[in-house]
Amino acid sequence: MSLLLAVFLLLLFSFLFKSIYTFIWRPLKLQLHFQRQGLCGPRRHLINGNAKEARELIARAQSEPLPLSHDVVGRVIPQYYHWSKQYGKTFLYWFGSTPRLAIAEPEMVKEVLVNSSGAFEKLSLNPLARQLLGNGVVNLKGDKWAHHRKIANLVLSIERVKGWVPLMVDSIEKMLERWDKEGRDHGREFEVEVFRELQNLTSDIISKAAFGSSYEEGKNVFQLQGQQTYLVSQALRTLYIPGLSLLPTKLNRKRWRLQKEIRESLLKLIQNKKEMSRDSGNLIDVMVSEGVDVDEIIEECKTFHFAGKETSANLLTWTILLLAMHPEWQHKAREEVLLVCGPTDPPTMDSLSLLKLVGMILNESLRLYPPAVMLMREASKDVKLGNLQIPAGTQIYLPMIAIHQDTQLWGEDGGHFNPLRFSDSRKHLGAFFPFGLGARACAGPNLSLVESKIALAMILRRFTFAVSPAYAHAPMFVITLQPQHGVHIIFQKI
Repeated sequence: MSLLLAVFLLLLFSFLFKSIYTFIWRPLKLQLHFQRQGLCGPRRHLINGNAKEARELIARAQSEPLPLSHDVVGRVIPQYYHWSKQYGKTFLYWFGSTPRLAIAEPEMVKEVLVNSSGAFEKLSLNPLARQLLGNGVVNLKGDKWAHHRKIANLVLSIERVKGWVPLMVDSIEKMLERWDKEGRDHGREFEVEVFRELQNLTSDIISKAAFGSSYEEGKNVFQLQGQQTYLVSQALRTLYIPGLSLLPTKLNRKRWRLQKEIRESLLKLIQNKKEMSRDSGNLIDVMVSEGVDVDEIIEECKTFHFAGKETSANLLTWTILLLAMHPEWQHKAREEVLLVCGPTDPPTMDSLSLLKLVGMILNESLRLYPPAVMLMREASKDVKLGNLQIPAGTQIYLPMIAIHQDTQLWGEDGGHFNPLRFSDSRKHLGAFFPFGLGARACAGPNLSLVESKIALAMILRRFTFAVSPAYAHAPMFVITLQPQHGVHIIFQKI
């Protein structure tokens, strides 16, 4: 009995010592370290840091829509907006016992993202988030990341994307024919919830690109991932406690079911593709030829599916809203499209390169409504950043959408829609980074921008459009920047 008591007391002492070190001693030491450098922030709570307060600010911000303007930072990242008003653009807050340093200075942003020494690494995903995004190129590190990144670059190269232009045109044309029918059935004017429509469109395109002739089966994966998105978003705002994901709670059982169905669907598709003759350059064929095993292909497919669909759908949705809100720019874009592409000919890669104003409009959309509203990194070692000494383990929070709209960087009209600001390409590298910067930047800008240019050109020359009275302006961060209540647009056939 005395031996059991001694073991129990030893374990209890070890637990208490570790808890005191984790939640009291180390945070206090780090807080003093940052305070000596002039950094402050909201008061840290013992166990959850500022996570609970952040969740409350987000819930309050999402409870009501905004007036129809582009001043959306306070709704999309309300915790940063609220705390930066009190403590300045660079401040310290806490996620549990982990310090997070918010940084909005372009020079420091650039230093974090393009640093080649390995001092700032991508954060490892919460295991619950990994279920959605996969344990692929987004989350890998070291040699395995380099191998998978090479494959992603191969799959998403501009030459490969060029070969997908006909399938993009075909998918977009089918969507527009359906809209034409809506117009014929309901008069010249008809309403479309474009976010849902464009998600279906980009799902169709990325499924064809990923699976070739098996794309209809691949679309099932998107439907399952859509159900995962909300669960993952909630998990990312909550402290992850190891072991809790193994308990058979209602949410966990739903997560397990979705994970199982997604894996089974992808495994079936991969096996079918291996047995069929090769298509020309779809995702699975490239990975098989590069010697990637089945489990790794499944993980990459999760990332490719989610990121490929969301980035393009979001960019197109917000761009259509912006042009509906600003009809003068819609008119100018339509004139350019008709001049370059003509009234009926399908867009080509050559014609896309001549759509200069459309390119500026897409950049301005990415500035005001970037798909990812913030980026995170973690200091892998003690490092100097600007004038700050950053201890290893500190997480770096880069509030992209706030930087993109900072009037000190972009002028007094920084919160307004003005595509011509991108006629000057000399903006600071750390002030505009919708796809990230450096080696870990998104691999998919080629696909997203080509897809968006084609879709926008084809929509503009067939329809005029305006914001519906039913639209509620409610941008919301759910893994990506999405419209909480959809985007309702009134279209009229030209």
